[in-house]
Amino acid sequence: MTNPLTKPVRRSKKRGCSVALLLTAAAVVLASFNPVQSVAGEQRGAKPTIVLVHGSWADASSWNRVTQRLQDDGYTVRAIPNNLRSVAGDAASVRAFLQTVTGPVVLVGHSYGGFVITNAATGLPNVKALVYVNAFAPDTGETPFQLVGPDSALASDPATIFDLVPPTLPPSPTTDVYLKRSTVFDSFATGLSADDKDLVFATQRPGALGALNEPSATPAWKTIPSWSAIGTKDQIIPASAQRTMSKRAGATITEYDAGHLGLMSDPKVVTRVIEQAARS
Repeated sequence: MTNPLTKPVRRSKKRGCSVALLLTAAAVVLASFNPVQSVAGEQRGAKPTIVLVHGSWADASSWNRVTQRLQDDGYTVRAIPNNLRSVAGDAASVRAFLQTVTGPVVLVGHSYGGFVITNAATGLPNVKALVYVNAFAPDTGETPFQLVGPDSALASDPATIFDLVPPTLPPSPTTDVYLKRSTVFDSFATGLSADDKDLVFATQRPGALGALNEPSATPAWKTIPSWSAIGTKDQIIPASAQRTMSKRAGATITEYDAGHLGLMSDPKVVTRVIEQAARS
């Protein structure tokens, strides 16, 4: 009788073939894996960080309706403060922030924020696109007051548009400039409800008068692709002025039926333009 403890073990040929195939497949996968290529592929597929820069008489909350949509679509968003004190100083502050962001950036500016991003991004390799939303896109030597043109509501008598703090005349470059309630309701915040206009007026951040008269340095749009959302009902930076600046910058232009605060009244359109730039 054969002893079951000493009986030869017969291996299944079928099982042996399966193990061999698995080992072969694993070898092929390991041989073809390149960690450098894998990381590069992940970076190519990663979404850029969207950095939003607000304009004068506003703060980062003016981007809230756009920010929420971008976040819902999977983007990392940073709506950062704009100090509104001087073009050079404000641009330096934004530039310092951009240098801390890892990976590609889409830099977005509204109104005076366009002036700031134009100066902040020059020469920064991580900024892949600029987006102007009802914004200035200045060339070297141009100032905000110069670019609004004669058709802007801001081109009227300053005493009827602004409140100065302190009210001492003549004002200095550091004088804070507020919008009068009538300016907010009649031209700055058109397209918003009366309640929202009241909120804009109540929470506005003043800009320094000197910032509105300070010339731009070398513009980033000369080397960085740009997009522009132009509000056709904008009474602060008229659509004609926005078109001139956007065409000069070679921007991809979208026009939409909005006033100066289109980022609040028409956030879907603004979000779509930003995401077009991000996908580029």
